Amino acid sequence: MPRLLTRRRFITISAAAAGLPLLPRGIAAAAAPQLRVWRGVALGADAVLQINHPDPIAADRLIERALAEVARLERVFSLYREDSAIRLLNAAGSLSDPPADLVRILSESREFSRLTGGSFDVTVQPLWQLYAYHFSRPDADPEGPGAAELARAVALVDHDAVKVAAGSIRFRRAGMAITLNGIAQGYVTDRVAELLLASGLSRALVDMGETRALGEHPSGRPWTVGLEDPRHPGVIAETIGLSDRAVATSGGYGTQFDEAGRFNHIFDPLSGRTSDKYLSISVIAPTATAADALSTAACLLRLEDIRAVASRLAIKVHLVLPDGSRLVQPA
Repeated sequence: MPRLLTRRRFITISAAAAGLPLLPRGIAAAAAPQLRVWRGVALGADAVLQINHPDPIAADRLIERALAEVARLERVFSLYREDSAIRLLNAAGSLSDPPADLVRILSESREFSRLTGGSFDVTVQPLWQLYAYHFSRPDADPEGPGAAELARAVALVDHDAVKVAAGSIRFRRAGMAITLNGIAQGYVTDRVAELLLASGLSRALVDMGETRALGEHPSGRPWTVGLEDPRHPGVIAETIGLSDRAVATSGGYGTQFDEAGRFNHIFDPLSGRTSDKYLSISVIAPTATAADALSTAACLLRLEDIRAVASRLAIKVHLVLPDGSRLVQPA
């Protein structure tokens, strides 16, 4: 079976905020003035919400509203809830009156597919199912699924074969299925950020699996984000500052199917093989949705294509190459 490893990046807001005891419901008061911190789990990943508010009671209410929004979106996007909208869609091949968030995220996913030449594709779920089944067998071939099995799964991968409208979503091929694992955490992070902004909050750090900064840290500096070393999970290799930007990191080390680590969860929609060009990629973009999707897709792109996309979209891409060296594009 696939083994789930600690994924991606660590967040460090300030030394004073680290290691605080949690108050009820996971909310803590930080040493920084007017900063409230919640730590917990969202969409199966460690999550942190830090908001700058003069009223602790009002701040805690905002945090509760944000967590309610996360729970609502999990009921739409989770592949592990039998009653989620995405599970119902995958089981039936169609869904009437879909939630507006599912329509929106699939529409945005199609745009990211176009921007990356098809490298981002939410219909790769049949490949996940194939690899998970293959490596769950005691006699699994260490070379991975066979060519015929891969071809059958790849034939079901095509973002253009998902018909999306406000009133219905339908797969054009029997056996198709979608996964939003390459974009949902960023999308949920953005929805929480929008909720906070609409409430008049101007300084916060939202991390629901991916990270978005609203304004600056209460101290007046950018929020500090540490990027994990993919060769040594849990170790911060690089820190960056964020103000009104988002960052997401993707890499094959996050979820690996085999003990040798040759096969991972980032699938090439064309070949069905898994990514091996980079150890990890972090994208800094205006929204967490964009950062999430683009970091996933970039794992499959050539360096020159990453450079072109980064220049076109005015984003920053931090790459860790197979030898451990690091690059930033555009330079």
